[in-house]
Amino acid sequence: MSARADILSNIRRSLGVTGEEAPRLTNVEQRISTAPRGLSVGRSQLPRQGQIDLFKQQAESALASLTELDSYEAVPAAVADYLRSNNLPAALRIGHDPRLDGLDWGSTAIDLLHGPSDGQDMAGLNHAFSGVAETGTLVMTASAENPTTINFLPDYALVVLHEKDITGDYESMWANLRQTYGKGTMPRVVNWVTGPSRSGDIEQVILLGAHGPRRLHILMIKEQD
Repeated sequence: MSARADILSNIRRSLGVTGEEAPRLTNVEQRISTAPRGLSVGRSQLPRQGQIDLFKQQAESALASLTELDSYEAVPAAVADYLRSNNLPAALRIGHDPRLDGLDWGSTAIDLLHGPSDGQDMAGLNHAFSGVAETGTLVMTASAENPTTINFLPDYALVVLHEKDITGDYESMWANLRQTYGKGTMPRVVNWVTGPSRSGDIEQVILLGAHGPRRLHILMIKEQD
């Protein structure tokens, strides 16, 4: 018997069940098929503009920086400004997201590097699947278009987020994810990113960039009327 099987057997024995009881199996099947909605945080139940404002407030309180843009076309210039203002090389790691790949990067002096990061990049750019207002969290799904390594290996993580993709709470985000990918199908990885990497392990002093990006900058595309 494997260690896993041994542990599960002990749990079943302590609960006095076998795992084959009809009511228990029915409950599991119902939960999987219907995906019942869990409890939501009250502060996120706001009108649309209130959710967007709450997201910005929560993201900045988590030490992320944020720039609002009128359109995707403004992204290359905004990225160039950010790299320049932080005295960074004009080089950017990027995936193959069509919303970003087809922009006019030639209008900048940025050297685009495509594909997953190998840990040698100072700055990387990805597109978020969603933003969650209640905590100011970015939801990142892994794909060839937006490699997970770009979220965590460069020192400076830049993320594009469209206002229309912001939800008030996590329950709404999961509902959108299921609708986008199809019930019963999920992306390989879903990462939640709230602010830059930090640690307070040493004398309770907060250190940014301890095990990931030291800076997180959000480029928020405004929802057009």
